[in-house]
Amino acid sequence: MTSSSQAHLFLIDDPGSDARTPGGAHGHERGDETLLDAYSLAVVNASEAVSPAVVKIDVVKRASSAGSGPAGQQGETRGRGSGFVFTPDGLILTNSHVAGGAARIDVTVSDGQRFDADLIGDDPHTDLAVIKISGPKMATATLGNSRRVRVGQLAIAIGNPYGFECTVTAGVVSALGRSLRAQSGRLIDDVIQTDAALNPGNSGGPLVDSSGAVIGVNTAIIMPAQGICFATAIDTAKVVVGQLLRHGRVRRGYIGVAGQNAPLPRRIVRYFDLPIEAGVRVMSVEAGSPASEAGLEEGDMIVAWDDARRLIAEARHLIAEHQALRYLARIQRQSRLAERRVH
Repeated sequence: MTSSSQAHLFLIDDPGSDARTPGGAHGHERGDETLLDAYSLAVVNASEAVSPAVVKIDVVKRASSAGSGPAGQQGETRGRGSGFVFTPDGLILTNSHVAGGAARIDVTVSDGQRFDADLIGDDPHTDLAVIKISGPKMATATLGNSRRVRVGQLAIAIGNPYGFECTVTAGVVSALGRSLRAQSGRLIDDVIQTDAALNPGNSGGPLVDSSGAVIGVNTAIIMPAQGICFATAIDTAKVVVGQLLRHGRVRRGYIGVAGQNAPLPRRIVRYFDLPIEAGVRVMSVEAGSPASEAGLEEGDMIVAWDDARRLIAEARHLIAEHQALRYLARIQRQSRLAERRVH
């Protein structure tokens, strides 16, 4: 059986072919920019905006030798990570596990220049640190708003995995409001989970949205798994940075609750006329803590905080900045609202 028409094949780089696009333009005349889809353009634009502010960090830490040699003998351990400049005068945000306790910190910026850096302060409980370099006016990254982040939106990670400078990976925001245990043992709240690939050396680098605004600081991966990576939310970082710059450390209040952001059932929001659609679910309460003495229990949903009925999103910052205040926690328990004074 034969066909009355024959198919014609053309190589895409064949100058003699006369293949045309549906719009009538020659295929080989299309530029690279028109071939990029919206996803690619978003990743390209975001990485071009942020990459000049991303730095490579090399550190030397002192470690006591054990098992051999004179008592108290000091050895050196070397490590590396990433960070990003957030002020023109050279302030850099990175991870505490990268820069904390370092005897020497060397920073390489995007154009290859190397600088000695000073540690301004670090907070192991949120795995954040601020270091500073002195040099000409620096390219900076724009800090975004992690409260506006939504599950499923584009997430782009930039860093220096295994020393490969300014490596870009992309994925989506997989989940919000995760809790992650820091090396200090304390839970980091409001952590962003993403499937953008992270590797050793990415620590401290920025996680950015499609506009190039930083929404998180890359901090951890689950080694046996694929696509389960975590970043400290940038709103948390803003509060920590402010205290590190003012005090050199973070001063915290304490109520003894571990919690996780969680949505509220719509019927609860409407029945109690709540101004929010999410709260903090109490995951655990430490025995003998102010929260325990106030009657908070595991499973409670905190929906408002203090006498001014602040939204729960403000609670962590309120507690961190005002250690001596007494708080009124408004909780939802078994389809009713209750109030507990925590002090």
